[in-house]
Amino acid sequence: MLALPARYGRWVPILAPVTLILLFLHLNASLSTRKAQVILEPELKPTTNNETDSTIPEDTNTTPNPEPEPETPTSQPCRPLPGIENVLVIMKTGITEAQDKIPVHLRTTLRCIPHKLIVSDFEEEIAGIRTHDVFRNVSETLLTNSDFALYNRARAGGRDALTQSDMTKVANSAAGMPDNPGWKLDKWKFLPMIQEARAYRPDMQWYVFLEADTYPFWPNWLAWLDQFDSSEKLYLGNQMQIGDVIFAHGGSGFVLSHAALHAVAEYHAGQVDRWNYLTETQWAGDCILGMALGQVGVDLTWSWPHVTTQSVWEQDALGEAFGKMQWCYPALTFHHMTPADIDRLYEFDRRWFSNENNTFLLYSDIFRNFIRPMLADQLDNWSNFAKDEVKHEPENPTSEPESINQCAERCARTAGCLQYRMDADGKCYTSEWALRGLPSPGVWSGTMMWRVDAAIQKKGHCEEPMWVLE
Repeated sequence: MLALPARYGRWVPILAPVTLILLFLHLNASLSTRKAQVILEPELKPTTNNETDSTIPEDTNTTPNPEPEPETPTSQPCRPLPGIENVLVIMKTGITEAQDKIPVHLRTTLRCIPHKLIVSDFEEEIAGIRTHDVFRNVSETLLTNSDFALYNRARAGGRDALTQSDMTKVANSAAGMPDNPGWKLDKWKFLPMIQEARAYRPDMQWYVFLEADTYPFWPNWLAWLDQFDSSEKLYLGNQMQIGDVIFAHGGSGFVLSHAALHAVAEYHAGQVDRWNYLTETQWAGDCILGMALGQVGVDLTWSWPHVTTQSVWEQDALGEAFGKMQWCYPALTFHHMTPADIDRLYEFDRRWFSNENNTFLLYSDIFRNFIRPMLADQLDNWSNFAKDEVKHEPENPTSEPESINQCAERCARTAGCLQYRMDADGKCYTSEWALRGLPSPGVWSGTMMWRVDAAIQKKGHCEEPMWVLE
């Protein structure tokens, strides 16, 4: 063992206690520092919505990171829409509905549309966009017409001038809603709307006209229009007829080419009084516009099933009409859509086209992926619009269905029957349609699900979309 020299021996009794004291102080300081680090830099643990990490001290000198906001339509990036820069979208509305129906479009279907014009019978700001008074340039003589009573009151007193009768819903009929002040005014908007569109953006290739309860699928619209020449006089829409006039139904949505819009606007500008007289004699403004277009040689291209008069809940995608089957056609619009319907369909629309492999949205896609998952064996307080009333069987006079289950049995025994319903009055109806339907108190509805699935299987997948081009 190594020994210290004799001269250091006398210091051992002194240095040993000092050394032990210094070593103790060093170790104590080191341990205190480590404890401080544990307090200031705790181990972070994941938390749930129901618990917090109590080991993390509150720091009153810093602002915590905010929670990420939920994704909303207005927070999503706009998807590419090649060709939309050449389109002016005109949405027609009125003072009695605008505040209820326009905001949902501005955050969904119109949010990413660069050129849009909201025409109304009252100028106001809605969700950051100014509506255009479509009657601002009509004559004072026309404003004395009794149909303009609502407009004149609103122009003088704003929304405070509206009465309960102005806002009351009136049942629609084959001749419209003649007892509704807003409806009576609406027919006068169509020709002035053409003038407003031309004045607002005279350079557009296409002018797409929609109503506030119409839902548009823009990728399908643009793919369709890309197959036409806007320098030709074109008028595309869902065919309707009053008397000998064939015209595009306004609520389904219709489109005018650059050449067609300028031609009819120029013609109307030279004969305003004549067309005011003709409008007074008619009840449908879209018919009046069709008449004016006919005068400048612009005939309607019948465009069903791209555009339809019904909502998405009333579409017979498995069926046939006007010699066409919807299944392989791209859908361009649905009509009679509530704001809630628009929100719901927009979410489906957005998700569908977020897949870059989905170039079009066909009726078959909508039925398979949107409607079919909502169908059910039976639903209470629901109507699927089954239309064929069931009578008793000839060989059995007492066989008329008296319950929803008997109605279902009759449908099951009938070849081709896909749906059935029983009204509150106990009448049974069956149908070869397969519709989603709508709520209806006191009505029971049902679907033969296995037959619907067999029909889908038989229809198969569409190799190419089908288009109406002439």
